[in-house]
Formats: sequence, structure tokens, C-alpha cells
Amino acid sequence: MTYKQISSTQNALIKHIVLLKEKSRERRKSGLFVVEGQREIDLALNGNYALETILFYPEIFNEEQLPKTSNETEIIEISKDVYQKIAHRETTEGIVAIAKSKSHDLSQLKLTTKNPLILIAEAPEKPGNIGALLRTADAANVDAFILANPKTDLYNPNIIRSSVGCAFTNQIATGNTEDIISFLKANNINIYSAILQDAQHYHQQDFTKASAIVVGTEADGLSQAWRDASTQNIIIPMSGKIDSMNVSVAAGILVFEAKRQRDFI
Repeated sequence: MTYKQISSTQNALIKHIVLLKEKSRERRKSGLFVVEGQREIDLALNGNYALETILFYPEIFNEEQLPKTSNETEIIEISKDVYQKIAHRETTEGIVAIAKSKSHDLSQLKLTTKNPLILIAEAPEKPGNIGALLRTADAANVDAFILANPKTDLYNPNIIRSSVGCAFTNQIATGNTEDIISFLKANNINIYSAILQDAQHYHQQDFTKASAIVVGTEADGLSQAWRDASTQNIIIPMSGKIDSMNVSVAAGILVFEAKRQRDFI
């Protein structure tokens, strides 16, 4: 099949892709973002994301492997120079897509089970940590992942890359801390906040009921609002010289304890 071709890095579409990668403002304004790699693109499609454009470099990517998309998706063959211009890394198999973003407003969050398990992260800033949290949420198959007071937009390419596509596999919501707490209380969801003060060991808690596990950053921890709203503050007993660990590691320990308990219901 013959596709439209772009060989110039000065092409308007290529310049727009670079802006989408580099500027969160451009992503918000256009409602578009960039996805690299066949696995990530497949996961986005499975997550019902609409692809506006697919660009592939035929020297690396076999066009027979192009994903099945709607007729509205434009498919473009690009040159090596163009691919190197828009690809974040050379291991993305020669395929890049422009996708339409979704709304992740808290009001659209739908919980379909009586005892949901939710992972909440307050004010995470590092894309790598957010990506790792998304991988944890996917691995545990939580009912929802919520970002409270997010400092980085979800479609930052570093988040998508570090999440290895799990930005598309989770039910994700964002909102401010106060609204999230109100949502949890309105839905009778117990709040377990990872806070050192007035805390009990995490494995002493009953996570089989509707539960939200809340983690903060290593630097700042959780805000006072979570301390006030918490059903129970929880800690992970530590035997070393420091009193904190990476947020995604802590979240994994807490969430999988909840999963362990639920496996025995």
C-alpha cells in the first residue's frame, strides 16, 4: 500500500509533534499527545484511545505490523531524519503515533465493585515515579489510580515511557486532595495513609473492605488533610538507617498486601 510520505524535519506536522513532546501546554491546548513503540500504541488502542496519526520508518518497522485503526487515522511513512527527530529513543521499533487525550476528571470515575481497591498518590512530580506507580497499579489490577494535586500532566512522554504503556491500562482520575477525600467518604471507602505519625503497621490492617491506599513523596510526605481524614495511618516497618523508601516501592508493598488479603476472602 502507498502512504503519504514526509522526509523533511521542517514539515509542520513534525514540528507539532516535537512541541507535543516537549510542552505540556501544547498537549493541553490541542488535546493530543505522542505515543512511541508498538506495545505502547497497542495498549493505547486497547484502552480505547483514538489515534489521529501513525508515523512509521519502514527501514525499522514492517508496515504489515501496523495496528488496525479506524479509517480516520492517517498513516504516514517517514524518513530516517524525521524518525530521529521525533523519536525519544531508538528502541521504539520505528513507529510513533499522535493520540487524542481523555478527560480524567474525578467526577467521571466509575467504581464497579463493592469493595474497590484504590491507589492514590499525592503531588508526585518525577515522571519516573509516576510511571512506576502506574505499573504497580496495573500489576495489582487496582480499581482506580488517582493523582491528587498532580504536578506533571499524565501525557508527559517520560511518564508514558516509564509506565511502559500502563498509562493506558489503568482507570485514572485526577483532582485536588479535598475533592478526592470527599469522594472517598461519600463512597464509604476507608483511607489508609502512609504517614509515620500515629501509625500502625500496614499488615495489621483489614484491606478486604473498600480501601484507598494513599502515598506521598519522599521529600514532603502527605499533606495534613490526609492525616485528618485517614481511617488509619500506616507504616512499613523498616530495619535500616533511613525512615523512607521510594514511593513506588512503598506503594507496591502496601497494595500487594491488600491483594494478598483479598485472595483469601
